[in-house]
Amino acid sequence: MRLGNFSMLNNLGLFLTKRAHLSPDVEAYVESDSSYRLTYTELNDRSSQLANAFVASGIEKGERVGLLLMNSSEFMESYYALAKIGAVVVPLNWRLVADELEFILKDSGTKRLIFDNDFVDTVADLHSRGDKTDITQWLQVAQPDEIAHFAVDYRAFRDAQPTKEPEINAADHDMLYIMYTSGTTGLPKGVVHTHHTSIWGLLSIAATAEYHPPERYLACLPMFHVGALTPLAVNVYKGATSIVMRSFDPVAAWQIIEREKVTSALCVPAMLNFMLQVPNFENFDRSTLRWVMTGAAPVPPALTKRYSEMGIELLQVYGLTETCGPACLMDAKGSLVKPESTGKAFFHTEVKIVDSSGVTCPPGEAGEVLVRGEHIMTEYWNRPEATAETIVDGWLHTGDVATMDEQGFVVIQDRIKDMIISGGENVYPAEIEGVLGAHPNISEAAVIGQESARWGESPLAIVVRTDESLTENEVLEYCNGKLARFKQPQSVVFVEQIPRNPSGKILKRVLREQFPDAAPT
Repeated sequence: MRLGNFSMLNNLGLFLTKRAHLSPDVEAYVESDSSYRLTYTELNDRSSQLANAFVASGIEKGERVGLLLMNSSEFMESYYALAKIGAVVVPLNWRLVADELEFILKDSGTKRLIFDNDFVDTVADLHSRGDKTDITQWLQVAQPDEIAHFAVDYRAFRDAQPTKEPEINAADHDMLYIMYTSGTTGLPKGVVHTHHTSIWGLLSIAATAEYHPPERYLACLPMFHVGALTPLAVNVYKGATSIVMRSFDPVAAWQIIEREKVTSALCVPAMLNFMLQVPNFENFDRSTLRWVMTGAAPVPPALTKRYSEMGIELLQVYGLTETCGPACLMDAKGSLVKPESTGKAFFHTEVKIVDSSGVTCPPGEAGEVLVRGEHIMTEYWNRPEATAETIVDGWLHTGDVATMDEQGFVVIQDRIKDMIISGGENVYPAEIEGVLGAHPNISEAAVIGQESARWGESPLAIVVRTDESLTENEVLEYCNGKLARFKQPQSVVFVEQIPRNPSGKILKRVLREQFPDAAPT
């Protein structure tokens, strides 16, 4: 393989080319539920073929291409192919319905769509809507006899082209992808990342997390989420093997860890909790697993302790789509000493806490988290006002409330918009959720504010119980002495599950819609 002038460009797709040159025979991709494996040479060849196919079809630099794909080799090869030729990737949350996808496709100006056979009905619905989207090419990943009448066979489209490297015509501040936020508070916003911000995002993780070759990394999160996409790019950069779960299953996760000798992973706390509920999980060989990065939701101290007792380090991470993933990281030792903290700022990253006037808060005082670094998004697509409100003098305003101690350890309190004001006191739901989560008969808990004639707002606890005999009074009594009176829930409701987005964050907006009634007086 000749790299030629390619090596002088900061193009994320070129990182795959370089890795294939340096580590041609190393496993790049392993499909966890089959024997399907690709070396870096094979993955890069497929990526180049697809890039050449798009070029031959007349794609233009900056053209948007949507990916409605499960975790798969097709997702990875598409991502790098489009990066190489300067197209813009629009990763799509496959949990969304057609109306939601229509909004994203139209808002982003997506012209081509690559989709799995799993979503053919949804895509057929989108296709039937005509010019409500701007899609001109529909590429389907399926067997030849399953291709929809309006679609092109993805694999045939790719395989008709040579494996030669395409001309690289994008780099640095050229747009790489538009990733739409999960919409926890309303319509999703398109977060814009460039080759520059994405490369600095992966460099920040690579410089902070303990990657040791030959790393074998279990990818559990959906690839349309930054929590999967950036770590997978780190794996390419470091020459690690990505062992990819098409979708998460706790039993399969332990099986894969044993069979593939997994050394590291990234899972949200809910996934880790589900894995502990697998019968006889202790019988699986997990001796190779050194650490699991976890975040997107508060990490219960009991969870950290349990995994630590098994010899598995939990690294708490705090980050956002807007930061390309990294903001703060806590190592395993720190998690045991300061279990409430999400750690210190990543390498190449600055974090500070400010009050409502923008003045840096003294240690221990709560304020808004601001993040700065080369990996910060450039804008919200088509949202100049939202961009101006969020990025001020290079600092990203996260909307999260936290404290920072003298050593730089950050403790996330809650979202500003989720804060409850009860009797003039600020109440952060995450604090209450942490207390409830420690109850032996509670598997999950969420807290929202209810309108209260007496206090303005009162905390409502929404609980998933493991023992059906657990009562509201027992939950309320459990909080006595563990929380100040004004922080204690005034009422409790029991549910089968708590709605979460793909990254594991609780959908407070959905809960407020489900439980709109005022608190009892």
